[in-house]
Amino acid sequence: MEVIGPRETVVGAIVFDSREVATHRQADTTVMYVAQRGTQTDGHRYIDNAIGDGAGVVVCENLPENIHSEVTYVRVADGAIALGELAAAFYDFPSKKLKLVGITGTNGKTTTVTLLHRLFTEMKHATGLISTIVNKVKEREIATSHTTPDALTLNELLSEMVSEGCEYCFMEVSSHAICQHRIAGLQFAGGIFSNITHDHLDFHKTFANYIQAKKAFFDGLPANAFALTNVDDKNGLVMVQNTAAAVHRYGLQHDAEFKGKILENAFEGLHLQVNGTECFFRLSGRFNAYNLLAIYGTAVLLGGDKDEILMKMSNLGAAEGRFHVIRNGRGGVAVIDYAHTPDALENVLTTIRDITNADEEVLTVVGCGGNRDALKRPVMAGIACKYSSRVILTSDNPRWEDPNEILRQMEAGVPDEKRDNTLVIENRHSAIQTACMMLADHGVILIAGKGHEKYQDAQGVKHHFDDSEEVCNNWKIPYKK
Repeated sequence: MEVIGPRETVVGAIVFDSREVATHRQADTTVMYVAQRGTQTDGHRYIDNAIGDGAGVVVCENLPENIHSEVTYVRVADGAIALGELAAAFYDFPSKKLKLVGITGTNGKTTTVTLLHRLFTEMKHATGLISTIVNKVKEREIATSHTTPDALTLNELLSEMVSEGCEYCFMEVSSHAICQHRIAGLQFAGGIFSNITHDHLDFHKTFANYIQAKKAFFDGLPANAFALTNVDDKNGLVMVQNTAAAVHRYGLQHDAEFKGKILENAFEGLHLQVNGTECFFRLSGRFNAYNLLAIYGTAVLLGGDKDEILMKMSNLGAAEGRFHVIRNGRGGVAVIDYAHTPDALENVLTTIRDITNADEEVLTVVGCGGNRDALKRPVMAGIACKYSSRVILTSDNPRWEDPNEILRQMEAGVPDEKRDNTLVIENRHSAIQTACMMLADHGVILIAGKGHEKYQDAQGVKHHFDDSEEVCNNWKIPYKK
């Protein structure tokens, strides 16, 4: 680190967007601008703009050509890491003042952190939540736009949790956030690994890079933390092979400290044996058995009473948009699920097939998001066809892509023998309407990909759209928000 310019400066705000400097200016303090190299642009290009708007401190990797004598320049090796560490210091290291537990993996993150928050709240602990769906300080909800927020937002949230007496915080840790060092400067009490399958290769380029991104989270855990890993995932032990944290295992198949066995699986829930104790849980599917074991293991490792944990867990319902079951009273069942990866879609469909009769019809409505990993599009369609009687390919969140081109790429994964049972209906409203008409009085409809989302993102505009609401309107049954 190199410092050039005045050293006695009181910083009243930190920003990494030069356009926010003017907003945060105060008479008796200065604004610190941290220049980061992002995927879309380089913050170093806007150093002069930041100074022009009043920034008194500039943190950067490369010094600009024009040096202002009244400005303090701090040269660092990595602007993103510096932002995380500065944000933690600015908010007085809030992650050290509560027990922060992060979970990373392809699937299961939202369910696990959401139910951990509910569980610890039920056990009378003040608890925070940072998730894809919503952030919470105790029960106060704060809207979220990313799975893992930027470093400043993260530390501000954690600081609010500390101020309001939170003892714990459970947060999703995305692979993007790890690579972009959004969690730099945080101290974790524990880390959980759920699983890793094909996803985000638009960002990571290779599956090996994706694995390394997840593994980096565990590599950074301190010795006084725990690392809880899914021993049944083939990369479960890879994740923790270099961690300094105490390693613990959970699973259904292999020897594990937290071992489960599925006794019965139904739409109403799971009858599961956990370390020899039989319990009924209000979540369905093998994938949720893993989520439940992760939740149980985490709660035990944080010092909870085993019997109380299982008792409270048995009353927990699913996270919003995760295997949400809607019945129309005439024999029709719809399952709304966020499944947007090949593995997640296969997990949900195999769960439905396990629950239903062999001759019961399963119709899947599925699409793929735009401006995301295109390689999974034909794979998703192939999986839908493999486990479904009929399939409707439709639009998800096309974002800036042509939705019909996305559908053409998905169609490439439809086997020849399944083409007569596969419809392509670009309009998601019409696709769901068609599915509800086709299976009004019998069978199961899976509507995958959006889950909890209440919008459809197209050409930069988010239009209101709710899969659950669409089903209820078509079946003329009450919609519960």
